[in-house]
Amino acid sequence: MLRFTDDNEILREDSYRGIVAGVQWRGDIERSMDELEGLCEADGIQVVGRLEQSLERPNSATLIGKGKVEELRDLCESMEVDTVVFNEELSGIQIRNLEEALGVRVIDRTILILDIFADRAVSKEGKLQVELAQLKYRLPRLTGFGRSLSRLGGGIGTRGPGEKKLETDRRHIARRIDDIREELAKAGKSRQTQKSGRAKSGMPVVALVGYTNSGKSAIMNRLLDMFEEETSAGLTENKKVGSEDMLFATLDTAHRKLSLGKGMDFILIDTVGFVSGLPHDLVDAFKSTLEEVKDADVLVHVVDNSREDKDFQIEVTGNVIRQLGAGGAYTIMAYNKTDIAPEEPMITGGNDAVFISARTGDGMDALADAIRKAIFSDMVGASLLIPYDKGSIVSYLCENGQVDSMDYKENGTLLTGTFREADYNKYRSFSI
Repeated sequence: MLRFTDDNEILREDSYRGIVAGVQWRGDIERSMDELEGLCEADGIQVVGRLEQSLERPNSATLIGKGKVEELRDLCESMEVDTVVFNEELSGIQIRNLEEALGVRVIDRTILILDIFADRAVSKEGKLQVELAQLKYRLPRLTGFGRSLSRLGGGIGTRGPGEKKLETDRRHIARRIDDIREELAKAGKSRQTQKSGRAKSGMPVVALVGYTNSGKSAIMNRLLDMFEEETSAGLTENKKVGSEDMLFATLDTAHRKLSLGKGMDFILIDTVGFVSGLPHDLVDAFKSTLEEVKDADVLVHVVDNSREDKDFQIEVTGNVIRQLGAGGAYTIMAYNKTDIAPEEPMITGGNDAVFISARTGDGMDALADAIRKAIFSDMVGASLLIPYDKGSIVSYLCENGQVDSMDYKENGTLLTGTFREADYNKYRSFSI
């Protein structure tokens, strides 16, 4: 964990000891609690204890019952923890009451995810999106956060706008929210311009989607190693994306141009991973970025094949994709981490399925073939005789098609090769 000054300067690196707590309303919460521990680890919290309670309805003052609060306080003292992380979203009053009763920092799953996002955001737009989500979440909870921040200082849950002192009045925060929305709107217009440019070029878009830590970034890097690629305009010169065995290791959306052969170029997008209970405000703030998924020609749904709960993760990802309006896109199911998976899974959803390992490279050729089949199935073999006064057409087809041979005839240039159907239809009058 990092601590920051009001100017977002790093003070020092902190480590935290924590207890995770959850309430079981219906069904089994073990999966969600296990994931909460993983989120804690990703944010620098060493989980040393766990408390669960079955309730028919929550306690409006402390979420959990009075007896459990006392039990949790004893656990905090005996285990010498400084943080308790609740699996459920807490109100400002509940945060305040629990901190007074326990004597340690209290945060919930939403605060934790927002804090991780604040730490991982790299681009200016990504940082603004996270700050917007944080402010929208904290605004109705100023009562609880105000006391927490004044007593415990910086750290978890106070990253980003937290350093701007949430004791400031609501009007100031509301103005900041308006300012961020205005800046994001400008960034959105710039992205639309870039998307329009890609649309005019006719270049297909493939988006990697999936649960966090399923291996999307590793797959992108493996594909970059396999094929000639170049960065899109305005992107960093570092072509590969960050890839670690950690929840939300990468956050900002990355675009790369790949080529599967002459005339078969496409844009590959690596998107932020999904997780159950992803805060609504965060999805809303990142919607403009995530909507690039909606415009993709093909989705590669990456699944961690080694996990027992992969069907649940597939369902969560599918729900978010449908929420973004991309549920009808052609989807390739990429079952990753087959090198450590116990067995091949039952295929769930999608138009196609491949079994791969981004770590070893096994199956990556099959994935590339599936992408090629999905976005370049309309390639047409043809011979076109282009008049000499139409030299620009020859240049275009050589650049955007797979030309196998080019002969200079009496009446023009004879091109033989494979071309996109749209290009062939446009110039079919030259077909021989």
